[in-house]
Order: sequence, then C-alpha cells, then structure tokens
Amino acid sequence: LRTIASTTDVLAVENVVVVETKGKYNNDCSTSRSNTNIIINKMITDNIDINITATSAAKNRNNAPADVTRRIMCGGLAGMVAKTATAPLERFKMLYQTGEHGLKSRVAGSTSVGAAVRSASGGSIGVIAMYRNILRNEGIMGLWAGNGANLLRVFPAKGIVFCSNDYYKNLLTNLTTSPSSNISKPSPMVSFFAGGLSGMTASAITYPLDLARGRISGKMAGVDGKKVKHYTSTWNTISLTVREEGVRSLYKGITPTLLGAIPYEGIKFGTVGLLERLFPPSLASPNNENDIKPTSNIWRKMAFGGMGGIMAGLITYPNDTIRRMLQLQGSRGSMHSYNGYWDCVRKVYAEQGISRFYRGVFVNIVRMGPNTAIQFGTYELLKELTE
Repeated sequence: LRTIASTTDVLAVENVVVVETKGKYNNDCSTSRSNTNIIINKMITDNIDINITATSAAKNRNNAPADVTRRIMCGGLAGMVAKTATAPLERFKMLYQTGEHGLKSRVAGSTSVGAAVRSASGGSIGVIAMYRNILRNEGIMGLWAGNGANLLRVFPAKGIVFCSNDYYKNLLTNLTTSPSSNISKPSPMVSFFAGGLSGMTASAITYPLDLARGRISGKMAGVDGKKVKHYTSTWNTISLTVREEGVRSLYKGITPTLLGAIPYEGIKFGTVGLLERLFPPSLASPNNENDIKPTSNIWRKMAFGGMGGIMAGLITYPNDTIRRMLQLQGSRGSMHSYNGYWDCVRKVYAEQGISRFYRGVFVNIVRMGPNTAIQFGTYELLKELTE
C-alpha cells in the first residue's frame, strides 16, 4: 500500500477493487481519482486489514490493442447489418441523385401511387415507378446492387468511425475538463468534434471503396433501352477506373466527402450526445445508471441514433448530391464533366436550380432513421456482449 501511495503513476479509483475494508471506506472509494492517495494513506494510518486487487495503468495499456480491435469489429458489424437492411432505399436515393435511372419525369400536376421526388426537369418520378424500373432492368437483386461493395467499405469505415469516435471523445474530454471534475457524459460540442474527426478519419482511409460503390449503385443497367451493366463488382470497378481514368480518379469527389464528414458525423454523434445529456439513464430508472438494464440502454441508443441520423442526413444532403455527381463524372455511360467541387455546384444550379441538390431527400430521410438507429443499437449490443 505504501508503494502504491508513493508512486507517481497513481492508480485510478475504478481500477482498485477493495475486497474488505470493514465498511469504513466504502463511500470514499467512489470519489475522484485525485483523492486516491488520500484514501490509501488513511487506510494505512488506521491499520485497516484489507485485501486489494489493483490493475495498473501499464496493464490497461497492454489491453488497449485488444479493446481497439473489439470496438472496430463491433462497429464494422453494426454498419453491415444497418446498410444491408436499408440497401433498397439507399439505391433509390443514389439513382435520384445521379439521374442515371433512364426514367422520364412526369409533368407537374400529375399524380401516381407512392411518394414522389423532384427531378431535373421540374416534374417528378414516383418511388414505385423507380422500384418497377429496377425490377424490370436488373431483377430483385437490383435493389441491393452495390451492396457488396458497400459492405466492403462499411466494415472498416464504420468500425473506424465508432472506434475512433470513442478515442477522440475521451481525448477531447480529457483536454477540456480537469481530472477532479465529476463529468459522466461529454458535452455536445465534444461529441460533435469527436464525430467529425472520426468521420474524416474513416472517409480518408476507405474512400476508393466508396467511389466503387457509388459507381455501381448510381447507374441503372438498361438506360436508353440497352441492358448494359457498366460495372459488375468492386474489383472490376476499381480496375476499370484506374485503367481508363488513372489512379487519381479513385479519389474523385473526396473533397466534398471529407468536408461533409465533419458536419455529418459531427451532427449525428453530437445529437446523440445532446440527447443523452437531456435524457440521462437516471430518468429511466429510480436507481443509478449502473442499475439500468442493458436492453433499455440499447433502445435509448437506437432512438437517439435514429434522430441524429435524420438531422445529419437532412442538413448535409446537398453536399452528398454533389459528391455523388463528382464520383460518376468520366465513368462509363456518363456524359457529365466538372472541373472540381465549385464548378459542379455552379453548373448544376445554373442548369437545374436549387431543387436539384435535394433530389431524393425524402427517400433519404426515410432511410436515415432506421439506418443509424440499427447502427447505434447493434454497436451497443455487440459491445455489451463482448465485454
């Protein structure tokens, strides 16, 4: 005990398990890290007969790689489950954004069954019409076209997002708060910046896979009556892109992707952080947070994640449309060409107006709620199962 009390690497209170203190110091053991030495010295002075199981900071550091791997696996699997469940809506959204669906928009004022989204010419194309067109040209699996490429991207991307978000959140919390402060949840601003940084980290590492997914999902086989599938797989897309357009083409659209990752992931995780502070677990239970059942925490994460996803998707949608159009320029069957981000914005606005940036936004709102809810819920569940 004297050795522990005198060391400069003071053990955190949560890593010191007091097995027997004769009841005198039970309350002291829940205090902050800065009081650890005081508690231990009091026990030594009073000659209390205690048994202590201590876990040092060095041991925690040794376990860090395993914990990072666990979080990446949980985040990656959570992303795969969510993306597969909402893949048909994602396909609709991307076809609306790129305009590569081969359908003519209806004149304004016409009606049809199903929801409608604005198209380039000012008319509208119904979701059911899009659904039938996909089945006619690509079959039922066309609803999941590009999902394989998406899963290859999502597993590392979402694994990195959730894992690095936890890292950035802890880092920023330690930088912005004092060790003696008893803060259980990070501030919404910390959650925002942690989410933004994690989104940029994941996007920079996995971007070529995102471009491949965009080119597969953003084009319809059978446009203009020709059933031509320009890209068949992730490897096929990447190899054809490099051969026909060069290696640099794998990073077409990366600027809006990185710029959009900050507000998108930032708003998503920031909204979740804000809701967790506004509706803490203690409000759902008469006891403290540790008494909350795991299932209740999972449902909270799903609800908060769904709301965060809708907010992020709605606010950042115009930027997402631009990046999809940049990804498709120069690809097989595409006639559009832009000289960078702002040239794309200027040309699209001049030709089709502000509504073009929001084509497919309704489908995206419907998709984002369950998509992010499943992500957060599954991640929380897998974390609890593997702890």
